[in-house]
Amino acid sequence: MSEVLRLGLVQMRMRTDPEANLHAALDGIREAAAQGAEVICLPELFRSPYFCKTESAEPFALAEPVPGPTTERLASVTAALDVVVIASLFERRARGLFHNTAAVLDGAAGYVGKYRKMHIPDDPLYYEKFYFAPGDLGFRTWKTSKGTLGVLICWDQWYPEAARLTALQGAEVLFYPTAIGWHPSEKAEFGTAQREAWVTMQRAHAIANGCYVVAVNRTGFEPVMLDDLDAEREGRGIEFWGSSFVVAPDGTVLAQAPENEAAVLVAEVPLGAIDEQRTGWPFLRDRRVDAYEGLSARFLD
Repeated sequence: MSEVLRLGLVQMRMRTDPEANLHAALDGIREAAAQGAEVICLPELFRSPYFCKTESAEPFALAEPVPGPTTERLASVTAALDVVVIASLFERRARGLFHNTAAVLDGAAGYVGKYRKMHIPDDPLYYEKFYFAPGDLGFRTWKTSKGTLGVLICWDQWYPEAARLTALQGAEVLFYPTAIGWHPSEKAEFGTAQREAWVTMQRAHAIANGCYVVAVNRTGFEPVMLDDLDAEREGRGIEFWGSSFVVAPDGTVLAQAPENEAAVLVAEVPLGAIDEQRTGWPFLRDRRVDAYEGLSARFLD
């Protein structure tokens, strides 16, 4: 494995047709690989518009086994290009049991494992608890042919415990496939602060754990109801803010995509910076592992 890793971020604007989204993702993977990317991450639930804006039975038809048909199609590309791909999918585990899942595909080896999203939100237009059971595989890291990678998903990115437990398994890069954006009615008042809070949290994870952090978002306005032609004008939906980015172990934002368009971003990261950061700021050395029992409690009354 090289001491320099090239990370590819495929920021997408989703269409209503899952097959068209898969083709766009494959094109993005090929473009990132052509630019030298070795590890490539897609946005959260990239095969469709973000369906959790409402509670409906129809989106369950999008779910599939993992591994399954989409990982098979991705694996043929990872083998041909010799790249690692992280792909977020709607997993159908059994009848009536579903997860928000990220699959990891490693070059010719193909599918090597999955992470099931641990933290499931339930907020206006983010009704994920209706669709997804919480993950039960724990926090996971993979020693791939390109490096040691940790994978988390969207809402996980607000929890320092998730980043820490993944980093403690040796992750050199934490990847967060993401679907995050503004409620248009709130954007003018809160939009800047909301987006900056998101960036700040990922920078904090990088600094606290001395590793690289990658967040890959979708972009574009998605209406609550797909056939609502007036939704964007009236603000009925989510304006996904794009801005996918890479953070260095010292918290520096190395590269960032635009807010409002699809993009393929490739960043070259020296893994030696992890050693330098962890030596200079030895947070892992100075952890008081004997004093953290309270973290397993919901609240310390």
